[in-house]
Amino acid sequence: MRRLVQNLLPALTGAGLLHTALFTDLYLRYVKAGLRPLLIASGAVLLLLALTSAVAPAGRRPAEHHGHGHDHTGTPRVAWLLLLPALSLLWYAPPALGAYTAARAGDKPMAVQHGFAPLPATSPLPLTLTEFIKRVRQDRGLAIEGRTVRLTGFVTPAGRDGGWYLTRIVFSCCAADSRTVRVRVYGRPAPPADTWLAVTGTWHPRGTLGTPTAEAALDVREARPVAPPVNAYTDDLPLTPSS
Repeated sequence: MRRLVQNLLPALTGAGLLHTALFTDLYLRYVKAGLRPLLIASGAVLLLLALTSAVAPAGRRPAEHHGHGHDHTGTPRVAWLLLLPALSLLWYAPPALGAYTAARAGDKPMAVQHGFAPLPATSPLPLTLTEFIKRVRQDRGLAIEGRTVRLTGFVTPAGRDGGWYLTRIVFSCCAADSRTVRVRVYGRPAPPADTWLAVTGTWHPRGTLGTPTAEAALDVREARPVAPPVNAYTDDLPLTPSS
């Protein structure tokens, strides 16, 4: 029985990794796209180890200990629980990170940018959430003042006051090191959590623009649903709103 568990666990884990990385985009819920080759290699190695162990001759059964006549070589029942995470990769992938995670994440300081390029005259101006926040809090040239911008992200409730944030969760490497980027939205009741939107509006004047006292916030003029991106864990330029 122990040998069965020892072989089955790496086999299922390897098969799950290969299935997720080769035939679906679900791996993007947990790691960046660049790590796909490593997932495939890991899955292949685990399968190979399981197959090698399965065909290898079984070792001799350990002798009974101290003459008590009890066999201590059985597999603990709790070991079977280790199969559940492996099976989940094949039949039930854990859900993607979203509003629940973002609502519990603290704001991390954003890297300081020295110097900003002129903004194009496009209106509405598509910006990432990161660029909008930097323009609001760091751009001494006040280039964002009065500009109509379009930001894309998912809805995260702001708390008891009924407000909400437009949010992106960004991976540096994987879900374990994710960080939350969010912009407070004013002027419209909160849509359902995790709804993906393209929001058009202007900076909400609170604090001194171009300094850390400025709030990263938007007075919304329009909010239109968009399809969630396949790779949602980057802060890319806004998606085209759905018709």
